[in-house]
Amino acid sequence: MDFLSAWIVSPSALPFLCLIWGTQAQQAFRSEPRNLTVRMGATAVLRCEVLRASGTVQWVKDGLLLGPQRSLPGFPRYSMIGNPMRGQYHLQIEKAQLEDDASYECQAGQSETSQAVISSAAWLNVLIPPSSPYFEMDMATPWVAGRKYTVTCVAPEAKPMAKITLYKDGVELTGAESFTMSGSKDKLLNTHAEVTVTALSSDNGRQLVCHARNLDLFRPVETTVTMNVYFPPQPPVIVGLEREEVKAGRMLVLECVSHGGNPLATLHWTKNGEILSKTWEEDVVLQKSSSILNLKITPADNQAELCCESANLVSLSPLSVSRKITVLFEPAEVILLGSSAVIEGQELNVSCFATSSNPPVQIRWWLGYKELNNTVVITEEGDNGGMTTLSNMTHQVSREEDGLKLTCEAFNKGTRFSRTQMTTLSVYYPPQKVWLEAPPQDVPLHAGTKVRLICFSTGGNPTGTLTWFKNGKAVTNVLKQTSFDRGVARELVLVLTASDNMATYRCDARNEAKKTISAQTKLMVHFTAISMTITTKQEELHQGQMLTLECQAGSSNPKANISWSLGPLRFPGEEQPPKKAQYGGVSVSSSLSLNLSSQHHNQKVICQAYSPVLAEGTNTFYKLNVLYPPEFSPHQPTQVQVLEDDMATIPLLVSANPEEVSCIWLHRKEKLVKEGSLHYQWSDEYSLEIRNVTRKDAGVYTVKCRNDEGVTQTSILLDVQYAPSVKAEKDPVFVNVGETADLICVADANPIISDMFTWKWLGEEEVEMGEETQEDESSLLAIHDVTRAHAGLYQCTANNGIAPPASVDVQLVVQFKPELQKGAQWRKVASRGDGTTTAEVVCQAEGIPRVDFSWEKNGVRMDFANPRYEERTVREGSFHTSTVRVVNVSAAQDYAVFSCTARNSLGEDKLDIQLVSTSHPDPPSLFRQVSVTHDSVTLEWIPGFNGGLRQRFRIRYLWDQSASYLYVDVFPPRATAFTVTGLQPLTTYNFSVNALNAMGESDYADNNAVLTITTKERPEPGEIPTDGDSGSQSATLSAYLTVVFTVVFGVLLVLNALGCFFGLRWKKRQGQTGGRGDSVLDGKKNEEEGSSQSTVSNSNKYESREKINTAAQRTLLIESGSETDSNVYESYAAESSHYYYPTGDYMPPLSPQPEETRRPDVTHLPVDSQSHLYEDVISDRGLCQDIRTSSLPPLPSLFDHRFPHQRNNWRWPTYLQGAEKVREYTGIRQPQRDSDLPFELRGELV
Repeated sequence: MDFLSAWIVSPSALPFLCLIWGTQAQQAFRSEPRNLTVRMGATAVLRCEVLRASGTVQWVKDGLLLGPQRSLPGFPRYSMIGNPMRGQYHLQIEKAQLEDDASYECQAGQSETSQAVISSAAWLNVLIPPSSPYFEMDMATPWVAGRKYTVTCVAPEAKPMAKITLYKDGVELTGAESFTMSGSKDKLLNTHAEVTVTALSSDNGRQLVCHARNLDLFRPVETTVTMNVYFPPQPPVIVGLEREEVKAGRMLVLECVSHGGNPLATLHWTKNGEILSKTWEEDVVLQKSSSILNLKITPADNQAELCCESANLVSLSPLSVSRKITVLFEPAEVILLGSSAVIEGQELNVSCFATSSNPPVQIRWWLGYKELNNTVVITEEGDNGGMTTLSNMTHQVSREEDGLKLTCEAFNKGTRFSRTQMTTLSVYYPPQKVWLEAPPQDVPLHAGTKVRLICFSTGGNPTGTLTWFKNGKAVTNVLKQTSFDRGVARELVLVLTASDNMATYRCDARNEAKKTISAQTKLMVHFTAISMTITTKQEELHQGQMLTLECQAGSSNPKANISWSLGPLRFPGEEQPPKKAQYGGVSVSSSLSLNLSSQHHNQKVICQAYSPVLAEGTNTFYKLNVLYPPEFSPHQPTQVQVLEDDMATIPLLVSANPEEVSCIWLHRKEKLVKEGSLHYQWSDEYSLEIRNVTRKDAGVYTVKCRNDEGVTQTSILLDVQYAPSVKAEKDPVFVNVGETADLICVADANPIISDMFTWKWLGEEEVEMGEETQEDESSLLAIHDVTRAHAGLYQCTANNGIAPPASVDVQLVVQFKPELQKGAQWRKVASRGDGTTTAEVVCQAEGIPRVDFSWEKNGVRMDFANPRYEERTVREGSFHTSTVRVVNVSAAQDYAVFSCTARNSLGEDKLDIQLVSTSHPDPPSLFRQVSVTHDSVTLEWIPGFNGGLRQRFRIRYLWDQSASYLYVDVFPPRATAFTVTGLQPLTTYNFSVNALNAMGESDYADNNAVLTITTKERPEPGEIPTDGDSGSQSATLSAYLTVVFTVVFGVLLVLNALGCFFGLRWKKRQGQTGGRGDSVLDGKKNEEEGSSQSTVSNSNKYESREKINTAAQRTLLIESGSETDSNVYESYAAESSHYYYPTGDYMPPLSPQPEETRRPDVTHLPVDSQSHLYEDVISDRGLCQDIRTSSLPPLPSLFDHRFPHQRNNWRWPTYLQGAEKVREYTGIRQPQRDSDLPFELRGELV
C-alpha cells in the first residue's frame, strides 16, 4: 500500500511535511498511553504524542485498527483529539461502556523516511455499579412467628463485584455469607449474600433492606421489602353479660372481642356446642376482631352455656371464653282440667295445671268472689329445667251456684307473673213437662200424605233434648229442635207409608240431669199393595208352549183387586181368596196362562193391584224370554243398489233367541269365506260388506242363519249400477248423397234409462241432425236425404245419471260423384312458350270414393310416356289433385286445351284448361260490401285469372265533394278483402276494384260496376259501438297522442316543402324525360340515359335515385285516354312537370302488425303508413299545394292505419312473424335482367 495514501494533507502542514521529508528523521513517541480506570458513562482520554510523525497515526483496540480519521467512522463515541501539528493523537472515548473495557495501542505507520512505531498497550478499565439488588425468596408468602427463614439478596451486573449488607428494621444482620457468580455479560459479576432470620411477631410490618455497592465511586443501591409475619391472637372476652339470671323474652346483646394476631382472629359463637354465629368484624387500626351476638332468650336457654372462640391461621388451637345463663320464665299454659258441669247435689272435682316455669308458680281457686281452699297441690320437674304445678279442688254444688265463675290463678314470684283460667259452673236438673200435637187416632189417612207431629217440653237445666221414636226405634230424619220462651219443641214431618198404619210414635224429653219424661200417639193409614211378585214354575220358555204366571200382591189396606195386561191387551186372570198380612192389611193373588210365540220375546207381562178406595194401584212386570229360531225382520231389504267401485253394504236384519246365531252367505251357490278375504267384509256380526264392487258382484245373495232352535234363510238381490261405456256399432258409416244414414251406438250401463242418449254434430256449420230413437241399450240417429254437408264426425253420448258420461265419435262418410274446381283461376294456365319454362296444369276434384283422373290434349288422350309430360295425383281426404307438368313449354306445341276428366263409381266431371301465354289479369268478380262504420268500409271480391303472374288489387273510390277518384293499393297484395279507412260519416261513396300484374291491369270488377255505400253516423262520445261499428276509431284521442301527431305532421310539412324545392332544382339540372308505362325499353338504353323508367313493373315502388316526398302518401294519375292501361304517375310543380315511373311491385317497409278476422272468410289487415292513394287530377294544382289542401284525410287516418278497434288495444307481435307475413304477401321481386321478363315483352317471336 502506498505510504502516502493514508495521509490527509492540509496546506498548513505542507511546510512542516517538507521539513520532515527533507530531514529524513525517525518517528518516536513523546508520550505513550497508560492504563486508565473510569466509571461507566464518564469520558476516557488515552494520550499519544508522536515526534516527527511521518506515517499514518491510528489506534488499535484489541488488535482492531480504528482508522486514521479523527472522527473514527463506525465508532460514534470515539474520536482523536489534540493538535496534529504537535503530533497529538489522543483517543477520546465518551460515555464509557463495558464494551470499551479493552487493550489500546497507538501506532504510527511506516513512511519513506521512518519505520513504523507502536506504543505499549494500555488498559482501559471501566467500572460498572451493580443493578438494583433483589431478594431471591417468596416474599408473597407470609412468615410465621418463631420459624427460621433464609434470606438471599443478589446484587447483579457489577464490575468489580459488589458488597452486600442486610438490615432488619434498621439493624444490620450479622453472619451473612457472600459469593459471586458470572453476570449476563463477560467481565460482569453477580454477588449473592445469604443470612438466616428467625421471624418474630414484632417483625410484622417492619422493613428488610438489602444494601449493595462496589468501591466508593458510586452511590450504593438498595431494595426494601416489608415483612408479613403471622402470629396467634390473644384470648377473647365477652362483654354485656353482667348477671347470670335473665328473663325469658329479653333480647340479649353480647360482644366477643379478641385483640392482636396476624391475621386478625376469626370469631364464632356457640350455645351448648351448637354454632350460633360465624360473623365478625376486623378493626385493623385497633388490631382487634369483634363479633356481636343478638340472642332472644327463651325458656329453652335456661342453664345454657354460651361460648366465644377465636383463632387464626397460625393458632395451635382455638382460644375460648364461656358463660352459663339462668333463665326466669313463666308457664306457657294454665289449664283447667275436669268438667264444670255437675248434677245438682253432687261434688265438683276439677284440677288446675301450670306448665313448666322457673321458679314454680303458686295456685289459688275462686268461685264467684269466694276463695275455695279444699285443694291438693303437686309439683314436678318440667321442661327447660323448670317445675310444673297441679292443684286438685273438690266442692259440693247447689242449684243456686249455677252460672257462677270458677277461677284458677297461677303466680310466679321470680318474673312477677300472674295468669288465670276461668270457666262457668253449670248445675243440671231435669225438664218439668212434655206434650204432643198430632192428628186424631181414629181418622184414616191416605198413604203418601204429609203429616206433622210436634213435641213440646218446658223446664230443666239445660232445656231438654227431644227425641222421636217409632215403635220403640229412634227416628233419624227429624227437623232440628227449636226453642221458645219457656222450653223447646221438635217437629217430625212424615210422608205416610204402609208401615205407619197403627204404628206408635213417642217423644222423649231428657237433659244432662239424666231423667226422661215422654208422650205418644198412633196413626190409621190406608195404603196400596206394598209389594208385587210374579212367579212361574217353567224355567225355559219355548215358542208354542203354554205359560202359567202367578201374581202375589203384598199387604194393602183396604183390600186390592188384581188385573193382567200384555202390551195393549188386558186379561182378568184367576184371583185367590185374600189373606191377612203385615201392617194390619190383607194380601191377594191371581194366575194367568199364555200361548207363547216369538212376538212375545222381550215383552213385559204386567200385573196390577188396584184399590177402588184409594183410586190407585201398584204393578210389576215379568219379562218374557222366549226361545225361537232365527227370524228375518219384515223390514229386511230384498234388493240393495250400489254404484260400481263403491262399497256395498247388504244389511241382515235377523232376530233369534238365543242370540248366538251363525249365518253363511251364498252367491251363485258358492259360499263366501270371511277369513283372509279383502273383498268381502262383515261390518257387524251378520251384515255383508263388499269393497270395490264390480258388476260381476251383482246377483242374488242367499243367507242361512242357525241357532239352537232351528235354521232359516232368505235371499237379497244386489243391483250394481255403473256409468255407461259406449261404442259405435259401425264406424265409419258410408252413405250416398240423398240416401238415409243410420248411425248406431250401443251402451253398456246400469241402469238403462230413457233419453239417456244424445247425438251431437262436431262440425263447424249447422246441419239438420235427423231423428233419434232409443231401443234398450242402443241409440239410432237416422239422417234422411243426406247431403254433403252432413259428412263428418257425430258424437254419441250416453248418460244414465252416473258420472262420467261416455261418448263415442262416429264418422259419416257421404259418397258423391267427382266435382271439379271450375273457377276462373282453374280454367287458364299461363307460361312463356320459349322452351325454357315449365308449366303445371292443375285439376282438383272433390269426391268420394276414390277419384281417378284422365287427361286429353286438344281431344287426344295424353301419353305420359313422353318425358315432356308428367302426371302426379295427390289425395287429401275427399280432395284429389292431379297435376300435369309440362317441361320446356313450347308455344307451338303446348298452347292448347287440356281436358281433365275425374271419375269414381258414382259418376264423372270434366274441365277444359287452356295453357296460354302470360298476360294482364282478368277482372275480379262478385265485388261486395262486408261491413260499414262511420269512417270505414270493408270490401271483398273473388279474384280472376292472374295472367300467369302474381297479381295485386287496387280499390278506387269517389264521393260527391271529391275532385277526382282516390286509389288505394290493397295490402297484402294477394288479399281478397280490404278495409278502406279515413272516410267521412254519413257520406255516400262509389267503390270499384281491379287487378294488376307485371303485364298490366284488368278492367274493374263485374263489368266496371260501381258499388255505392253510405257510411254511418258518428257515435256519441262514450257510446259503445255496435257490431257494425266495431271497426271505427275511438271518438277522442288523449292529449299525449294529439301532441305527438301535431309534431309529426308539422315535420312532414317541412319535409314536403324541402322535397318540392330540391325536386325543382333536380328537374332544372336533368331536364324533362317522359314515356308511357306500356313502352318497351332496352335495359342498356335505360342505363345510358339514367332514366328512372321500368319496362314491366306496375307498382308504387320508386327508384332510389328519385326524390319523393313519401309523407304526401299520394301521387297523381295522368289521364292518358286509357285508364286501365296506364302505369305512369306524374307530380306537378308550379312551373314544370316531372314523371315518376314505377319500377316493380310496391313492397312498403311495414312494421309487423297482426291480422284481424271479422268474418271467418274475410281477412282484414291494417293499412300501412307508407301505402299510397292515387287521385285523378281535374285541376292543375301541384303536389306541394295539394298536400296542404282540405282534401287530405284527417290527421289520425294519415298516421294510424290500424283498424279503429285496434288502436286502443295495440300490441306488437314478434318481428319474425310480421316479416314472414310481409314476405308472403309481397313475394314478387323486381326483374333485374331483360331475360327475366316474359318472352312476349322481349320482342321475340316463336
